Amino acid sequence: MLQQFSWSTYILSILLSISLCSPGYAIDLDEATLTVPLDTSGKTTILTPEQAKRGKRLFNNTCSQCHNGGITKTNPNIGLDPEGLSLATPPRDNIEGLIDYMKNPTSYDGAESIAELHPSIKSAEIFPKMRNLTDDDLFTIAGHILIQPKVVLEKWGGGKIYY
Repeated sequence: MLQQFSWSTYILSILLSISLCSPGYAIDLDEATLTVPLDTSGKTTILTPEQAKRGKRLFNNTCSQCHNGGITKTNPNIGLDPEGLSLATPPRDNIEGLIDYMKNPTSYDGAESIAELHPSIKSAEIFPKMRNLTDDDLFTIAGHILIQPKVVLEKWGGGKIYY
């Protein structure tokens, strides 16, 4: 019995070490998954696996408190899913649109600034996590947001159904 326990413990420890030492999902993403819209003209860009990995880490550190899984905790009717992003004014379903929003957020209809309510570069004095983000950081966060629907499918932005 003791020998069986040791063997199963050994296998479990190997499996755990493999999962903990895994370099992350970015390595497994193909070019199609890493290709995201750059702007509203239809241009695209291909993120590197390193950018995807960095974007995930930055998103988790700065955005996931309110947008875990692509939801919007303050308004579950509007998520970070492709349809929700495309229907915003201006559209936020591309890298440039998301960067613009992270610098100077506006209401969903684009009518008014919400910089005092939503973390942004403009309101970095109120939201300290935004203070040290560079344009490259914003690019990778936007890339992560746009890659996620391809990775987790309908769960991304699925709201109360999944999260």
